[in-house]
Order: sequence, then C-alpha cells, then structure tokens
Amino acid sequence: MEVQQFYYDNKIVKKFIYATIFWGLIGMTVGLFLATLYLFPNMTDGISWLSYGRLRPLHTNAVIFAFVGNAIFAGIYYSLQRLLKARMFSDALTTINFWGWQFIIVAAAITLPLGFSSSKEYAELEWPIDVAIALIWVVFGINMIGTILRRRQRHLYVAIWFYLATFVTVAVLHIFNSLALPVSALKSYSVYAGVQDALVQWWYGHNAVAFFLTTPFLGLMYYFVPKIANRPIYSYRLSIVHFWSLIFIYIWAGPHHLLYSALPDWAQNLGVAFSVMLLMPSWGGMINGLLTLRGAWDKVRTDPTLKFMVVAITGYGMATFEGPMLSLKNVNAIAHFTDWIVAHVHVGALAWNGFLTFGMIYWLLPRLFKTKLYSIGLANFHFWIGTLGIILYTLPMYVAGFLQASMWKQFNPDGTLVYGNFLETVTQIMPMYWMRAIGGTLYITGAFVMLYNLIKTIRSGSEVTDELAEAAPLEHVTKKRVSGEGYHSWLERRPVQLTIFATVAILIGGIVQIVPTIVIKSNIPTISSVHPYTPLELEGRDLYIREGCVGCHSQMVRPFRSEVERYGEYSKAGEFVYDHPFLWGSKRTGPDLLRVGGKFSDNWHLNHFYDPRSTSPGSIMPNYKWLINSELDKSNTEAKMRVMVKLGVPYTDEEIAGAQQWMLEQGTKIEENLYSDPDFVRNYEADKAYANENGMDFIEMKNREIVAIIAYLQRLGTDIKVKNIEESTNTENQ
Repeated sequence: MEVQQFYYDNKIVKKFIYATIFWGLIGMTVGLFLATLYLFPNMTDGISWLSYGRLRPLHTNAVIFAFVGNAIFAGIYYSLQRLLKARMFSDALTTINFWGWQFIIVAAAITLPLGFSSSKEYAELEWPIDVAIALIWVVFGINMIGTILRRRQRHLYVAIWFYLATFVTVAVLHIFNSLALPVSALKSYSVYAGVQDALVQWWYGHNAVAFFLTTPFLGLMYYFVPKIANRPIYSYRLSIVHFWSLIFIYIWAGPHHLLYSALPDWAQNLGVAFSVMLLMPSWGGMINGLLTLRGAWDKVRTDPTLKFMVVAITGYGMATFEGPMLSLKNVNAIAHFTDWIVAHVHVGALAWNGFLTFGMIYWLLPRLFKTKLYSIGLANFHFWIGTLGIILYTLPMYVAGFLQASMWKQFNPDGTLVYGNFLETVTQIMPMYWMRAIGGTLYITGAFVMLYNLIKTIRSGSEVTDELAEAAPLEHVTKKRVSGEGYHSWLERRPVQLTIFATVAILIGGIVQIVPTIVIKSNIPTISSVHPYTPLELEGRDLYIREGCVGCHSQMVRPFRSEVERYGEYSKAGEFVYDHPFLWGSKRTGPDLLRVGGKFSDNWHLNHFYDPRSTSPGSIMPNYKWLINSELDKSNTEAKMRVMVKLGVPYTDEEIAGAQQWMLEQGTKIEENLYSDPDFVRNYEADKAYANENGMDFIEMKNREIVAIIAYLQRLGTDIKVKNIEESTNTENQ
C-alpha cells in the first residue's frame, strides 16, 4: 500500500498557545482589577479609560475571545491535523487566522477602554471590528473545511463534528446579532429595537456560551481526554446522541435570559421548555467524558493534566445542571439580576474553560518541544490553588446572590419594603466581594505558576519544527451506503452533508423564535404616549452606553410586587420601540433606572456623578468627573438622527435640521436648573473663575456631557402614565 509522507504544522499550535497564555493572564488580571474596584471604587479616580463600566466588557471579551478563542484555535489546529492525517489546507490562511485574530484582540483592547461600545453583552465591539471577526472566522472555516476535503482518514471523528457545528453556528450568530447601521467609523446603531433586539441579543448571548465556550471544548474533550488517558471514548453511540441533541436543543434556550421581561410569554415559555430538555444532552457529554477514564483513575491521581480535565468536565456538569434549573421561572425570579448569575458563569469559565485549557497546554507543550514537563509538583500546585480559587470565588457569590434576592423581596407587615434603600443590600454583601477578590487572586496565581513552569519546560526542549508523519492516501469514498453500514457511519464520511444537517439543526430554533417577534407586530404592542428621544437625550443615551452603565443598572422592572413597589410600574414592550440598542441589562449592582426620570433633581444627578457617596452613602459606584468637565460632541447628532430614521424612528426633516437649536434649548433649561439650585456646588461666575484658575477652557454647562446624560436619565420612564397604558395600547392595536 502506498504511504505518503507529510508534515504537521506545529508552529501555528505553538503560536496560539503562547497567545492563549498571554491574553489569558491579561484578561484575568483585568478581572481581578475589576473585583478590586468593588472594594475601592475611587481607586481610578478621574481616569475615564480605567473606569469599571469601560473595563468590564474588556474583561469579558479578553477571557472569551482572547483566552478561550486562542485556546480553541490551538486545540483544533493540533487535533484536526492528526484526526485527518493531513497538514492544514493553507499555511497562508493559517497565518492570516493567527495574526488577524490577534489584531482583533488588540483593536478591542484599545477601543473598549476608550468607550467605543455597542453595549450588547459579549458583542460590545463596534462594527468595523465585527466585520473583521466575520472575515477571520471565514478564513478559519475555509482552512478547516479545505483540510477535511483533502484528508487521509475516511471517517470524521466526533471532535470534528463539534468543530464544524461551532464554525457554522458562530458565523450565523455573529452576523445576525451584529447587524447595525454605521453612523461613523466607530459608532453604529443596532438594526433591531427594544424587545426584538433583546431576543436577538440573548439568542446570540446564550449560544455564544453554547457554541464558542462549549461545543469546541467538547470537541477538545473528545480528543484530548482519550488521548491523555490512552483509552477509547466511553460510548460512540452516546457521542452521536450527545452531538445532535445538544446542537438542536441549545439554540432554543436563549429566551430564558429574559424571563418576566417584556418579551412575549410564548417566547419565554419556549425558552424554558428547551432549557430544561438541555440537561439531558449536556450531562450525556459529561458522562461520556468522565466514564472514558474508567480504569485510568490511578493515572488521574498521578497526572496533573488529567486532574485538570476531571475538574473541567465536572465543572461543565455543574454549570449545565444549574443552567436548566435557573431557567425555571420560580428559580429565575430569585436569581436573575443577582450575583448568583456571576457565580454560575464563573463555574463554567474558571473550571470548564480555564482548567480544560490548562490541562491541554500542560500536555501539548512538552510534546511540541520534545521534552518533559519541567515540574509535576508545580503543575499539581497550580491545580490545587486554582481549585481553591474557584471555590473561594464562586461560593461567596452564591451567598451574595441569595442574600440580594431575599433582601430585595422582603416586606414589613404594613406592606412596605423592609429594605427600601437599595444600598442596604450592597453593604451587606461586601464581605463576599472581599472573598471573591481573594479567590480570584489564588486562581491567577496558579496561572502565573503555570507560566513559569512552561517557560522552564520550553527552555529544556528543542526548537519546534514541523512534525513528520505518514499515512496512506484516502481512496475514493463511495457516496452510497455500503452493505451493513449504519446511517451515521455513512454520514461521518460525507462532511458536506454532515455540515448541512448541522446547519439545519441550529437554524430551526432561531427561525421559530426570532422571525415571529420581528415580523408579527402584535407581539410588540405600541403605546401612543411613547415618543423618540430628543437629540440631547439621544446623545445622553450614547454617553450612558459609552460609560458602560448597563453593566450595573438594569432598565427592566419585572411584574413582581417587590419591584413595582421599589421602582414603579412594570415594563411594557411598547416602551422600548425606539431603543437601538436595548439596555435592559443583566445585573443589578445598582438599582433599576427605567423609572428614574423625575425622581431626583438635575443637581442630585450632577453630584451623584461627581461623587456618588455624597448623595448615596455606601455606594460602590465610581465617580464620573470627566462627564462634568468634558464638552459634548454634537458634530454627529444629525447623522445619528438620520440613521435612526432609517431604522424606523419617526424624526422629521425639520427636527433633524433644528437638532442643534433643540439641544441648546433643552441644555439651557437644565443649566438653569443647576445654577438655580441652592445645593449646586458653584454658580455660573464661580464656575467660570474655577476654570480660569485651573487653566481650563471654560465650557458653558449646557454644552457639557453631564447635561446630556442628565437629560437622558430624566426622560426615563416619563413617557407613560400608569392609568392610561392599557387604554393607549388597546387603541394603538385596533
């Protein structure tokens, strides 16, 4: 039989591993820094690009797309070549994939701290970077599919099924969620509004977890666990059921992030049903991974690589049990908006993604450098200190979540809230925030120990070269099923059909949920009293987005007695028809703001941004002094309004033409309110003198950023009157 010689490309694997470690340490460091800001909110006093709201999306993007993303590419480029007995399709595409992805990460690291954000969770990057992500992802897909088509192995192993489903689904999710109309080079507005935007975002957000943080790692699990343990996967049949049921069911579960919101009930209930069903395939994968280690437990006790794998798979099982549980409405009513969700997310991130990545790297690098791991003892130390870090991080967050939920919902015998002041709940959970910071410190310490161990390992090895391999060429693959061949066995040697079937499986759920919400207008009842934002309010809303306020404040009052008592009338779908993007939020570190308009004076808001503790003792909100001293950029206001018109917001030509005067008039009123308030820190003349004394250009208060964001906040919740909501809604729908 003819045997062909070829070379595996190990250099690209090495590059992606280096990038994984580098960006992982940066992402974790930013996360630890953010945890510290909860304890010392003024630590970055006056430095806008180091504020919590701007750095939070940097942390999530760095960990998800830089750390985990590079780990995915490293694992796939290593395993795919060996499973297919072929070098990657194109060295040029491989290089473009690597450097293009690093360019995207650097672009995110620059733009997010500068405030260029779409505000959509896990998809905050602005439109030029979104385009770059799509292009590089297509490059990766072409390279992978090209390699599959020139393979020397007849059947596609289960890991490759997950890689293909990951490529197809992430492409669909990213493209549809990122659809936006640009205003400028780094500013755009989502094409979806309000409820529609929320549904599309969490269809993306939940399935970004599913198809970027889960399915590719399941593929890596199916390759590396049997490889390291030197045992076959526990059950081939279970892997088939696991794969198809997981990708079909997962795509439906997004609406469970929007329970008790203004999303139509039918969509919420559909999300709940499929989320509960999701437990079975998820645990099927966990069982398949853990039972692969039957008979290899002696090796698990001595091999730190397998220890990491076992805890990773266990963490996956815990997170995928908790996810369906959290989708139950009675549980979600307690957990949503609390730190319970933070704990849930980090069980998956730190254990499943983090530990599986660590285990994979510990196994790969010695082989890539033809040497042994420098220190088994240090690897074991990393494992134990990392495990302790996970426990000390997540358990306090669970306690904090339970405490928040119970305090928010308690009533006195006379029907009033026991804890009417939101800050009473914040002060009670500060000890848990201290413990979280300690847990995060232990976890990142383990990562730095790994870095030292790997540097010493690399120095003891030889230079990485392409690895020589040989395999018989793949003979002609018949398109028909041969006698006695199972259907799935036939499908495994037909990559095009397998990819098509996987695509159909993931599209069904998205189409059924999203299309009716967008097409059928009765799903989003309109309210006649709801009007578009004024130009100044629109600019203020963009500042709210720029500063990442949505990371701590929700704008969604759920129909619970406790929330209506605390915040006001519960949210209606028709209130958000002009919101591009939606700003419902997913976490309440501070109170909900949907009904904040008119509750406080303009001066209260100014002082709250200048020094939050002056108005709210015990607040952990950082100050935003730059909003008070910075001039509002009004150069793109008309362009923003014209884009909004294209999106269906009914601004007239006259309103757009008069935008500058409109802003001046509204800003002047707020300025007058500020200077006439006896509690305002300075009057007009004193304000002007202060600027001159400090060498600052004097900017009239009406032209400052603070006035725009005050205008926006004072607008929130003022469009509707409780007594006529139902009447207005019925009138509009007739």
